[in-house]
Amino acid sequence: MGPSPQRQRKKYRPDNLPLGTCLDPPSARLSSQGDPVLPSPPPIPSSWTETAPVDSAYACNHRGGAVFGKRLAYYGTTNGGLDSDSAPRTHKRHDPIVVNSLRSPVFASTGTCAGTPASTSASTSAGRPSARLYSSEARDRFSSQSRTITATPKNTRRLVTPDIRDLPDTPSRQQLRLLSTSKPANMYTASFAFFEAIWEAGVTHCFVNLGSDHPSIIEAMVKGQRENKGNFPRIITCPNEMVAMSMADGYARLTGKPQCVIVHVDVGTQGLGAAVHNASTGRAPVLVFAGLSPFTLEGEMRGSRTEYIHWIQNVPDQTQILGQYCRYTGEIKTGKNVKQMVNRALQFATSDPQGPVYLVGAREVMEEEITPYSLEQRVWDSVDLGGLTPKASKEIAEALLGAENPLLITGYSGRNQKIPGALVELANAVKGLRVLDTGGSDMCFPASHPGWLGLRFGVEPSIENADVIVILDCDVPWIPTMNKPKDGIKVFHIDVDPLKQLMPLFYVPAQHRYRAGALVAIEQIISEAKNHTSKLDAAVVAKKWDALQASHKERLAGIASRTTPAEDGSFGTGHLCKTLRSLCPQDTIWAIEAVTNTAFVHDNLQPEIPGSWINCGGGGLGWSGGGALGIKLATDAENGGRGKFVVQIVGDGTFLFSVPGSVYWISRRYKIPVLTIVLNNKGWNAPRKSMLLVHPEGLGSTATNEEINISFDPVPDYSGIAKAAAGGDLFAARVDKAQDLEKTIRDAVQAVQGGQSAVLDVKVTLGC
Repeated sequence: MGPSPQRQRKKYRPDNLPLGTCLDPPSARLSSQGDPVLPSPPPIPSSWTETAPVDSAYACNHRGGAVFGKRLAYYGTTNGGLDSDSAPRTHKRHDPIVVNSLRSPVFASTGTCAGTPASTSASTSAGRPSARLYSSEARDRFSSQSRTITATPKNTRRLVTPDIRDLPDTPSRQQLRLLSTSKPANMYTASFAFFEAIWEAGVTHCFVNLGSDHPSIIEAMVKGQRENKGNFPRIITCPNEMVAMSMADGYARLTGKPQCVIVHVDVGTQGLGAAVHNASTGRAPVLVFAGLSPFTLEGEMRGSRTEYIHWIQNVPDQTQILGQYCRYTGEIKTGKNVKQMVNRALQFATSDPQGPVYLVGAREVMEEEITPYSLEQRVWDSVDLGGLTPKASKEIAEALLGAENPLLITGYSGRNQKIPGALVELANAVKGLRVLDTGGSDMCFPASHPGWLGLRFGVEPSIENADVIVILDCDVPWIPTMNKPKDGIKVFHIDVDPLKQLMPLFYVPAQHRYRAGALVAIEQIISEAKNHTSKLDAAVVAKKWDALQASHKERLAGIASRTTPAEDGSFGTGHLCKTLRSLCPQDTIWAIEAVTNTAFVHDNLQPEIPGSWINCGGGGLGWSGGGALGIKLATDAENGGRGKFVVQIVGDGTFLFSVPGSVYWISRRYKIPVLTIVLNNKGWNAPRKSMLLVHPEGLGSTATNEEINISFDPVPDYSGIAKAAAGGDLFAARVDKAQDLEKTIRDAVQAVQGGQSAVLDVKVTLGC
């Protein structure tokens, strides 16, 4: 006698089960051949009129989850099933299970039907998992009695699903009612909560470059822009990640408000490239979010792997790509605390020293449906820095007042736009105080004040002449191999990060170091200085002030003398910038990335207004293209659409780094008009300068630009590149003679004020 049918039970592969098959533990009734006995389902009431395309069921089985009726269904998972106390079920893989019987989905209380929402089935007993949903290769073998299929003119099929109002009031009906009334438009996912969180935290713009990790992000963006217009971040499409990050950077630097960048898994993260370095060294508060390759691949959860690339982009630790540049990195592991994760990241980004932060989240996590919630935003503020101790402020004030040649060196303190005014007040209280900018990332001190020394990158005679130095929020106060302070002088270092914790090598011979907020510290020193001025010799004070004014007048005259064009009509950066200053609006914001020409630009623009000068702050060339757009976007947004005039001044090599094809497409698409000045000197001159500092008489000192591979000959059509990217809607011009410069600039300014970006390719001579 042969084995019983029970011993001949077949185990079906997950991808070879009939569509609609309901799965139970091994207690199925089998035929003598070991196949499942499939009873006829109950008759379908005529009132079951709600229909859904058969493609929905197919997508449910083969696409990791798609709409079935009014609900996004899960495929291949036990999640969504609820036990008796309504606690969420835990995901669990099972061995292959035999087929029990075909059932109508609404009556399948102990098993789950392929092609129906997994969450419609509940566990039948404590500790017993819900049956798994599986895909099927056998849809066409599915009994026609278990679904009503109707033909359509386009040879598609539609599945008739029940109206839950016609069903008995059972637990299954209650659960199905809950699922059926949860329309995609009403879904509240982790992704939507993410956007709510950044908006509630003050983020107004998202600069995005989307990919396969962002289905739920895209759904949330569409939902938010349709339903929450005016209370949802503005989305800016950026065809290049470097530009996206630079736009967020520029916006954040001008306003002090953090902005968001969304990129695509590891490759988009790497595409951020040098822009993350710039945001880190330039201390720009930017939140970067990237998806992760899905962590399920058999459809266990909505968001499971559906594309070839999901395997290729699965890396061991994606956060390591940016980790060393960020103030914080983290992974969103559940939607239930997504807002807390966002706010924690933003606390790091906006607390000094400010900088970028990086969050990642897998598709499955960002697809998670959660209960809407909100946070008490005021408990997520950034960390405030205090000031100096009373003893410290008194000691610094006394040292400055008693010095013959006091010097204050700063770099990025002007990010707080109250600082320039405070430094002017300090310089008026301490007669003879000079202020040197060695960072150039922000306007820190006005050129009209007699104490102004301009912008010099760590090399300035006043450093060697000073007898008291205060370093204020500065990364490189001087370069010891080029010049350094005299031995034995007093040096005080006040900084949000005096140890420079992201720099493996940094030190200055300061007798005193203070972690303090620049504005509070300067106000304390001013107060102490004013308390001591009555004790000073008035004649000595007047002599210092007179000497300071004379040296300032001499400095300005020297700058002006170097701006005269040559007899052949050629001219340098100084003459160009002097002309720009006279023709552009007085409150123009200058976005500068002039590299070796930066000092000439600063000397001749002579910025006066806080927030009017913003430099890269880092060494990643290409910042100013996106940076200028972000700055313009910010000034418009902050001023009701009528923001300030923005000018980008950029070297020719750096212009190519800025990805102009992306920059000027964005400018046209979003109507962000800026004036770009390309300093065309036919190549990269920074490498030559670096080489000569080490090998002043080496072979390279007599080599041509072609020999040392820094030449841009033949010269690209820089303005033509920009015009092509803007689809022709851009003012483009070239200038190489002084007599043509003024008219061309006037025309370009007029074009920008009329809403059209302009790019001027300006040939400049070196060294002036």
